[in-house]
Amino acid sequence: MFSFAYNHILFLLLLIPAIGSLYLWARHSRHRKLMKFGKQLDVSDLMPEASVYKPPIKIILALCALTMLVFAAARPWGGIKDEKMTKEGIEVIIAVDASNSMLAPAGAEGEGVSRMRQGKLMLEKLINRLDNDRVGLIVFAGNAYTLIPVTGDYVSAKMFLNSIDPTQISNQGTNIAGAIDLAERSFSDNKNIGKALIVITDAEELDDETGVMSAAKQAAKKGIQLDVVGVGSPTAVKVPLPGGQYLIDSTTGAPVETALNEDLAAKIAEQGKGIYVNAANRDALNELSKQLDTVKKTALETSFSALHDELFPIFLWIAFALIIINVIILERKNSWLAKITFFKKEETSK
Repeated sequence: MFSFAYNHILFLLLLIPAIGSLYLWARHSRHRKLMKFGKQLDVSDLMPEASVYKPPIKIILALCALTMLVFAAARPWGGIKDEKMTKEGIEVIIAVDASNSMLAPAGAEGEGVSRMRQGKLMLEKLINRLDNDRVGLIVFAGNAYTLIPVTGDYVSAKMFLNSIDPTQISNQGTNIAGAIDLAERSFSDNKNIGKALIVITDAEELDDETGVMSAAKQAAKKGIQLDVVGVGSPTAVKVPLPGGQYLIDSTTGAPVETALNEDLAAKIAEQGKGIYVNAANRDALNELSKQLDTVKKTALETSFSALHDELFPIFLWIAFALIIINVIILERKNSWLAKITFFKKEETSK
């Protein structure tokens, strides 16, 4: 399949007929002016070196060269083909807490970015380090949902990660057990592939603490390493809402205060044979990366689309050759051709 990287540049091809039309108009205007000096045969005798055929040939060569240059500038490709590559890696699923408490500031004094933003920034950097691994994305609050299945498309993973917004989720809660269960079903069936689940949460007000511990244990038995990233501060803060308001407890009518439950988050990670890190710590990303390196890597086959070789040099060389030929060809007649006589006049005797 033949294609161009910059299709919009092909609009410059409209210059070709425009230049050709200007040339024809100029030739016609020149012819009319010459006719003022006499008949065409008489005028031709006054310009014995002027060639009738070379100027059209030269303009055709010039227009063809310009066409080739436009094609080259549009960066032609020979097409796209599917290729497969095998590299060693693991499968990583990231489960992001999207409960309302994740809107709270990450700082102890109610300052700084939100817990959600703090977690996203860390996970974006982590995804950048997943060179040969596959990554999936789950979001959970009252229920757990798959945003993107396990894939090697890191660009899409980061795009969907940034799209998570707790204000758009109506069914609130902190259903970590549901996220773990969904992750187990989302991994591939290949038992030889190393698997890791990263849960980013403030671990507050779990729907079922016992169920979470049981789910973490079950995941570890299936060979899934469960790591937990805590976001926020252990100091309670209010949850801001759009418009300068705060989240209100429907029972008491007082502003909701939320704090990171590090002890519970660490216990979940322990049950899942993983580690707990606080996203606010400078070494959190390095510690999490080192922990993922302990997961057994397996040869993973990845399909991707690869472009054929660039074809623009071919068009450049054709344009260069046409320009050289155009320069060599002069508008006057060739003297050596003028000496050649193809037909001889027979002399008649009187």
